[in-house]
Amino acid sequence: MNTNPLLSVIVPVYNAADYLPQCLDSLLAQDFSDLEIILVDDGSTDASGSLCDRCADTHAHVRCLHQPNGGHTSARQHGIRASRGRYVTFVDSDDWIAHDMYRRMCKAACDTDADVVVCGYTSVAADQETVCRNDFPAGFYDKTRLEREVYPRMIYSGVYFRYGIAPSLCNKIFRRELLLEHLLRVPAGILVGEDALASYSCILEASSAYLLDEALYYYRSNACSVSHSDVPLSRLPENRRLFNMLFQMIDTEKYPHMVRQLSFYCVYQSLLAYELIFRRMAQTGAGFRRYFTEECRDQTIRRVFRAVPVRSIHGTHNKLYALCIRHSLYRLFYLLLQK
Repeated sequence: MNTNPLLSVIVPVYNAADYLPQCLDSLLAQDFSDLEIILVDDGSTDASGSLCDRCADTHAHVRCLHQPNGGHTSARQHGIRASRGRYVTFVDSDDWIAHDMYRRMCKAACDTDADVVVCGYTSVAADQETVCRNDFPAGFYDKTRLEREVYPRMIYSGVYFRYGIAPSLCNKIFRRELLLEHLLRVPAGILVGEDALASYSCILEASSAYLLDEALYYYRSNACSVSHSDVPLSRLPENRRLFNMLFQMIDTEKYPHMVRQLSFYCVYQSLLAYELIFRRMAQTGAGFRRYFTEECRDQTIRRVFRAVPVRSIHGTHNKLYALCIRHSLYRLFYLLLQK
């Protein structure tokens, strides 16, 4: 086994036995050999741990680590500490990748010495596939070009809501030192949006990046996503914690235009959850006013909703929800959710 591979691929695994074989098969089928694969079993209670052990036992470039359940970020942090590659990337255990993904990305990294390489991805649902690409031309971006062309539209492209560069860590490879610095700053208890904390911090601190137009990563979109599920009430404080961490980790004094982008991101993520959470509460009447008031009084929520022009938000209901949060219009918000 190469003890100093070019690339370390880290796969956090938790109770993913139904999907893990497809993920592992795609990793083992790569037409690029200068890599190590680190499987981090995060306290799985199904067959995932034994699948990881079996894979590591039969492939010299695969290692398996086991830890008590600590969450996705904790598993990623465990993996990067154990990694040896010059570059590091991640794959979620229910996703899979194109056979030539790492050959293409590592070639771009080696040819240009880029700190970060980003490709597109395909979102795969039961009834359709959607190709998602970066909102910038493919090619090499030095620091000057990043500052001029990418950073001003990296999170919020100017269209509500389309990312300039999607926050996922999985469609990117990072120089190990850069990622190590920022990923280890992410609190393990962050349960939503943890990718954005590390990926955007890394890109802002990168000296250069290379953007590929090809969609090489396959993201499994399932019924557990925010748009389909019964979002728990805990999402409200989790979102607020994420937003506060974003403003802490991203240097808005150095990059003042990030304030606007972060504000759009926070409003978007909030509105995604509000209708699902508050509509259920409005139907039962349990705690609606209390939790609505908490949101309106939170300093970060107040700041971002006042920073984003209502006319920039898509959808009449979303515009009205934003006005209600901005002006603490409890009764109107309640009535809107009845429709």
